[in-house]
Amino acid sequence: MAKVLTLKELSKREINLSPGHRMCSGCGAPIVVKMVLLASDYPVVASNATGCLEVSSCISTYTAWKIPWIHNAFENAAATISGVEAMYRSLKRQGKITDEIKFIGFGGDGGTYDIGLQSLSGSMERGHDMLYICYDNGAYMNTGIQRSSATPFGADTTTRPVGSVVPGKTEKRKNLTKIIAAHNIPYAAQASPSHWSDLVKKVRKALEIKGPKFMNILAPCNRGWRSRSDDAIALSRLAVETCYWPLYEIEDGVTKITFKPKEKKPIVDFLKPQGRFKHLFKPENEALLARIQEDVDKEWEKLQKEEACFST
Repeated sequence: MAKVLTLKELSKREINLSPGHRMCSGCGAPIVVKMVLLASDYPVVASNATGCLEVSSCISTYTAWKIPWIHNAFENAAATISGVEAMYRSLKRQGKITDEIKFIGFGGDGGTYDIGLQSLSGSMERGHDMLYICYDNGAYMNTGIQRSSATPFGADTTTRPVGSVVPGKTEKRKNLTKIIAAHNIPYAAQASPSHWSDLVKKVRKALEIKGPKFMNILAPCNRGWRSRSDDAIALSRLAVETCYWPLYEIEDGVTKITFKPKEKKPIVDFLKPQGRFKHLFKPENEALLARIQEDVDKEWEKLQKEEACFST
């Protein structure tokens, strides 16, 4: 098990995503990437699906990444990094490489939940020794804030706009963390940048485990969420404290909740600061708010029951 790092120890490590990139001010994605790379004790090779993170961190011959980094298509970050990992294993068997190197794939929810799900599923099933990280901002933000299967129920997006008939997205978001865990991989987890210690511990644990690993990390987008540019961490914390985004891990099939709010906050605390949900606070949409709260409560209760199954 990797040593637990303190904030002081992390502050002394080199930041491998340099400043000066073109991500929007206050974006959650670069915060997530910095935390992930700070957590590793090993050299890291990364692949990065086309999306906000890729197009804004590498312009022509200039890149913000200080590690070996591969830009691939929207749909194949997992396939790319699994291929690199397979090449690495071959070179190690031949004695041409002796260094212990870790492989991480990064993709947004559009490139992970949707268009990249097939390559992700394949890499997990084949058992590659890699960690895939989804930075989840809940829509196709880079191309204009279109809905994805990660978009929450009721959200206003450009392809599912609020109108006189349709109150935003009418479907619930996909539970990708559990879908990937169902591949019988050794480790899957959810994390949030608001709880940095939990996030770092999970990355470090994942990198010590052999085989395929997956982490779903919330990454607020103030452009798509229509929120303040300085509230990524505050919104991430509210997502956790309302149990919209519970923090848990599934290790060898065993579920463990890694943070339980002392007082579970109502979901409206998370929704109110976001312009994409402002229509839900009209009197005629009270039933929609009640439905969202009910869905969050059910999922939280289900998760607690899953944990209880392994603690008794």
